[in-house]
Amino acid sequence: MILEEGPKVMEILQEAIHMEVDGKEFYQRVGRESGNELVKKLFQTLADEEDGHCKKFEEMYGVLKKGRVWPDVKPPSGTKKRLKSIFTKATKELGTGVKVAGDELEAIKVGLDMENKSYAFYQARSAEATYPIEKEFYLAVAAEERGHYLALVDSYEYLSDPVGWFVRTEHPSLNGA
Repeated sequence: MILEEGPKVMEILQEAIHMEVDGKEFYQRVGRESGNELVKKLFQTLADEEDGHCKKFEEMYGVLKKGRVWPDVKPPSGTKKRLKSIFTKATKELGTGVKVAGDELEAIKVGLDMENKSYAFYQARSAEATYPIEKEFYLAVAAEERGHYLALVDSYEYLSDPVGWFVRTEHPSLNGA
Protein backbone atom coordinates (compact mmCIF):
# COMPACT_ATOMS: atom_id res chain seq x y z
CA MET A 1 0.00 0.00 0.00
CA ILE A 2 1.41 3.36 -1.05
CA LEU A 3 1.43 6.08 1.59
CA GLU A 4 -0.61 9.09 0.59
CA GLU A 5 0.58 11.21 3.51
CA GLY A 6 4.30 10.42 3.15
CA PRO A 7 5.88 13.70 4.34
CA LYS A 8 3.60 13.92 7.37
CA VAL A 9 4.29 10.30 8.34
CA MET A 10 8.04 10.81 7.96
CA GLU A 11 7.87 13.87 10.21
CA ILE A 12 5.89 11.94 12.82
CA LEU A 13 8.39 9.07 12.73
CA GLN A 14 11.26 11.52 13.20
CA GLU A 15 9.46 13.00 16.20
CA ALA A 16 8.88 9.51 17.63
CA ILE A 17 12.57 8.64 17.15
CA HIS A 18 13.57 11.85 18.92
CA MET A 19 11.21 11.13 21.86
CA GLU A 20 12.49 7.58 22.22
CA VAL A 21 16.16 8.67 22.09
CA ASP A 22 15.52 11.36 24.71
CA GLY A 23 13.78 8.82 26.94
CA LYS A 24 16.57 6.29 26.55
CA GLU A 25 19.26 8.86 27.38
CA PHE A 26 17.33 10.11 30.42
CA TYR A 27 16.78 6.62 31.80
CA GLN A 28 20.40 5.62 31.21
CA ARG A 29 21.72 8.71 32.98
CA VAL A 30 19.44 8.39 36.00
CA GLY A 31 20.09 4.65 36.21
CA ARG A 32 23.85 5.22 36.25
CA GLU A 33 23.61 7.95 38.88
CA SER A 34 21.20 6.15 41.20
CA GLY A 35 22.34 4.53 44.41
CA ASN A 36 19.18 2.43 44.62
CA GLU A 37 19.25 -1.01 42.96
CA LEU A 38 15.55 -0.97 42.06
CA VAL A 39 15.88 2.43 40.37
CA LYS A 40 19.03 1.31 38.54
CA LYS A 41 17.38 -1.84 37.19
CA LEU A 42 14.06 -0.18 36.41
CA PHE A 43 15.66 2.70 34.53
CA GLN A 44 18.05 0.45 32.63
CA THR A 45 15.13 -1.72 31.55
CA LEU A 46 13.16 1.35 30.50
CA ALA A 47 16.21 2.62 28.57
CA ASP A 48 16.39 -0.75 26.77
CA GLU A 49 12.66 -0.58 26.00
CA GLU A 50 12.96 2.94 24.58
CA ASP A 51 15.93 1.80 22.51
CA GLY A 52 13.83 -1.05 21.12
CA HIS A 53 11.09 1.40 20.17
CA CYS A 54 13.63 3.70 18.56
CA LYS A 55 15.04 0.88 16.44
CA LYS A 56 11.56 -0.06 15.22
CA PHE A 57 10.80 3.54 14.29
CA GLU A 58 14.15 3.84 12.51
CA GLU A 59 13.42 0.62 10.64
CA MET A 60 10.04 1.95 9.57
CA TYR A 61 11.54 5.29 8.58
CA GLY A 62 14.11 3.53 6.40
CA VAL A 63 11.50 1.39 4.67
CA LEU A 64 9.15 4.31 4.08
CA LYS A 65 11.94 6.53 2.83
CA LYS A 66 12.75 3.98 0.13
CA GLY A 67 9.31 2.87 -0.97
CA ARG A 68 6.59 4.85 0.71
CA VAL A 69 4.89 1.59 1.71
CA TRP A 70 3.74 1.15 5.30
CA PRO A 71 5.75 -1.83 6.60
CA ASP A 72 4.39 -4.64 8.74
CA VAL A 73 6.68 -3.90 11.68
CA LYS A 74 5.62 -5.09 15.09
CA PRO A 75 6.84 -3.26 18.21
CA PRO A 76 8.86 -5.23 20.76
CA SER A 77 6.64 -7.11 23.19
CA GLY A 78 6.90 -8.48 26.69
CA THR A 79 7.45 -5.12 28.38
CA LYS A 80 4.93 -5.75 31.13
CA LYS A 81 6.44 -9.12 32.08
CA ARG A 82 10.03 -7.79 32.10
CA LEU A 83 9.17 -4.77 34.23
CA LYS A 84 6.98 -6.76 36.62
CA SER A 85 9.71 -9.38 37.04
CA ILE A 86 12.34 -6.75 37.88
CA PHE A 87 10.00 -4.98 40.28
CA THR A 88 8.83 -8.17 42.02
CA LYS A 89 12.38 -9.42 42.51
CA ALA A 90 13.65 -6.07 43.79
CA THR A 91 10.81 -5.57 46.26
CA LYS A 92 11.36 -9.05 47.69
CA GLU A 93 15.07 -8.33 48.12
CA LEU A 94 14.66 -4.80 49.49
CA GLY A 95 11.56 -5.34 51.65
CA THR A 96 10.31 -2.32 53.56
CA GLY A 97 13.75 -1.02 54.58
CA VAL A 98 14.42 0.66 51.27
CA LYS A 99 16.34 3.95 51.14
CA VAL A 100 15.94 6.35 48.27
CA ALA A 101 17.18 9.85 47.55
CA GLY A 102 14.73 12.63 46.79
CA ASP A 103 16.44 13.08 43.42
CA GLU A 104 15.45 9.55 42.44
CA LEU A 105 11.80 10.22 43.27
CA GLU A 106 11.97 13.43 41.21
CA ALA A 107 13.50 11.45 38.33
CA ILE A 108 10.60 9.01 38.51
CA LYS A 109 8.19 11.96 38.32
CA VAL A 110 9.99 13.18 35.19
CA GLY A 111 9.76 9.66 33.76
CA LEU A 112 6.02 9.60 34.53
CA ASP A 113 5.54 12.83 32.63
CA MET A 114 7.59 11.59 29.66
CA GLU A 115 5.69 8.30 29.48
CA ASN A 116 2.35 10.08 29.76
CA LYS A 117 3.26 12.39 26.86
CA SER A 118 4.52 9.47 24.77
CA TYR A 119 1.32 7.55 25.43
CA ALA A 120 -0.81 10.53 24.39
CA PHE A 121 1.30 11.08 21.26
CA TYR A 122 0.94 7.47 20.08
CA GLN A 123 -2.76 7.32 20.97
CA ALA A 124 -3.37 10.49 18.95
CA ARG A 125 -1.35 9.15 16.04
CA SER A 126 -3.30 5.89 16.06
CA ALA A 127 -6.54 7.88 15.84
CA GLU A 128 -5.18 9.72 12.78
CA ALA A 129 -3.70 6.63 11.14
CA THR A 130 -4.75 5.91 7.58
CA TYR A 131 -3.97 2.21 7.46
CA PRO A 132 -5.07 -0.52 9.91
CA ILE A 133 -1.50 -1.81 10.28
CA GLU A 134 -0.30 1.71 11.10
CA LYS A 135 -3.08 2.12 13.69
CA GLU A 136 -2.23 -1.25 15.23
CA PHE A 137 1.44 -0.35 15.47
CA TYR A 138 0.81 2.96 17.25
CA LEU A 139 -1.70 1.37 19.62
CA ALA A 140 0.84 -1.33 20.54
CA VAL A 141 3.55 1.26 21.24
CA ALA A 142 1.05 3.33 23.25
CA ALA A 143 0.24 0.24 25.32
CA GLU A 144 3.93 -0.30 26.04
CA GLU A 145 4.34 3.34 27.08
CA ARG A 146 1.34 2.90 29.37
CA GLY A 147 3.08 -0.14 30.87
CA HIS A 148 6.17 1.98 31.50
CA TYR A 149 4.01 4.61 33.17
CA LEU A 150 2.35 2.05 35.46
CA ALA A 151 5.72 0.54 36.41
CA LEU A 152 6.96 4.01 37.34
CA VAL A 153 3.82 4.69 39.41
CA ASP A 154 4.29 1.41 41.27
CA SER A 155 7.98 2.18 41.83
CA TYR A 156 7.24 5.69 43.06
CA GLU A 157 4.64 4.42 45.52
CA TYR A 158 6.96 1.66 46.74
CA LEU A 159 10.00 3.91 47.11
CA SER A 160 8.15 6.77 48.79
CA ASP A 161 6.20 4.55 51.23
CA PRO A 162 7.41 0.91 51.25
CA VAL A 163 5.32 -0.13 54.25
CA GLY A 164 2.16 1.44 52.82
CA TRP A 165 2.90 -0.12 49.43
CA PHE A 166 3.18 -3.59 51.01
CA VAL A 167 -0.08 -3.09 52.91
CA ARG A 168 -1.87 -2.03 49.69
CA THR A 169 -0.42 -4.70 47.43
CA GLU A 170 0.07 -7.67 49.73
CA HIS A 171 -3.17 -7.14 51.72
CA PRO A 172 -1.81 -8.49 55.01
CA SER A 173 -4.28 -9.38 57.69
CA LEU A 174 -4.38 -6.73 60.40
CA ASN A 175 -6.76 -8.60 62.72
CA GLY A 176 -3.97 -10.36 64.61
CA ALA A 177 -5.09 -13.80 63.51
